[in-house]
Amino acid sequence: MIFDKIWNFVVLKRKSVIVCDQTRINGRIYIHGSKGKITIGDHCVIQSAHRYNPTSGFNHTHLTVGGSGFISIGNNVGISHVNITSYNRITIEDDVLIGSGVKIWDTDFHSIIYENRMCRPDPDVKSAPIKICEGSFIGACSIILKGVTVGRHAVVGAGSVVTRDVPEGEIWAGNPAVCIRC
Repeated sequence: MIFDKIWNFVVLKRKSVIVCDQTRINGRIYIHGSKGKITIGDHCVIQSAHRYNPTSGFNHTHLTVGGSGFISIGNNVGISHVNITSYNRITIEDDVLIGSGVKIWDTDFHSIIYENRMCRPDPDVKSAPIKICEGSFIGACSIILKGVTVGRHAVVGAGSVVTRDVPEGEIWAGNPAVCIRC
């Protein structure tokens, strides 16, 4: 455990991640990308090792910023073994819970047009900001895709693929996710 603390201190410092007081990272966090910015608020708990959340078959939390990507994690946020990738902007507001194995990607990574995918670099990669509003809950193994806003106090059921906005206070689930309770 002391090695995890040393690891996290070095990784966060080397990648210039801004972490507020009273945030706890259990296990080793992985930060990828040499550009962009990451901020983590106060009183957050980030689980990044199997021993801290046995429901996870996933081992670590990975935060990736590319280009001018920006990941902003608010206060009192709970995260378990997630993969968050930003080439644009991902905002996670206060009091959000993000379940084990969730993926949040504000980019398509590749063009959907074959000829463009074969170019290096791919000239037609789409990206759009994501916002996860205060008090929402993202269930385990869900995927939140580019351009989505998850409203205040909304719930996304486990294993859902969210491709469009989830209104405030609603419960959405499925692939693609749809409203199951308003």
